[in-house]
Parts: sequence; structure tokens; C-alpha cells
Amino acid sequence: MNNLITSEFAGGLMAELQSYLNLCEEIFALAARENQALNGHGEFQPLEFHERRKTLLPALEELLVKLRHRRIFWQQVSPAERARCAEATPLFQNIQSLLMKVLLLDRENQQAMLRRGLVPLKHLPTVAIQKPHFVASLYQRNSAT
Repeated sequence: MNNLITSEFAGGLMAELQSYLNLCEEIFALAARENQALNGHGEFQPLEFHERRKTLLPALEELLVKLRHRRIFWQQVSPAERARCAEATPLFQNIQSLLMKVLLLDRENQQAMLRRGLVPLKHLPTVAIQKPHFVASLYQRNSAT
């Protein structure tokens, strides 16, 4: 197909990518606050973080649906035509970098929750229930520290 990127498409894509980046930054900030709370000496209140994640989820889902529709068109455009939309590249890179940071921080938060015993037993496999330190030792064996 010989589709051309219109200024309307490019503008919409840039706006949606920027919105997605802003939402990722908000998610990262939430994960960072959760990490500080988990690593602090005070009592951890998981409900506040859970509630905030629940409010962010619909916005994330809405943006992902919009970006999926744009991706269909984007994949049909030639690489030369995509190159004309150069402002998308740094946004894609920033989003990818931020998502990796969120995933790493979330993993740290999960480990901290395990250390604090905040993971309900129903979320652990039966082997882990029988061996209370199974999950922590599994993380320890598989982490690259």
C-alpha cells in the first residue's frame, strides 16, 4: 500500500503518544512513591496505591485502543514515509525507556511486598505456601545482582 501520512494523522499520533508518555510518567511516579513507602520503616498502606492504579487503568486502556488503531495505519506506511514523521522517534524511545523503568521498579516493589509478607496466600502457588521462603529464594536465585 502506498499510504501517505497526513498532517492530521501525524498530529493525532503525536498527541496520543505524548498523552501515553505523560500517563507512563504518572505510573512511574506512583511506583516510585510505592517503592519509598515499601522501603520505609513506617506501615505500608497498599490500598491507596491500589486505588490510584484502578483510576489510571481506564485512561491507559483508552490510550492503548487509540494507539492500536493508529498502529494499523502506521505499519502500512513505507519506511520512507514514516521517516517524514521524525518527531515520533524520540517519543517512542522515551516511552520504551520509561516502560522499562516502570517494569523494573514494579519488580522491586513486588519483592519488597514479598519480604513484608504482603502477598496473600491465594496468590502464591501451593509449593510456595508449603515453603514460606520459596518465592523469596526464587527471586534471589534468578536475580542478576
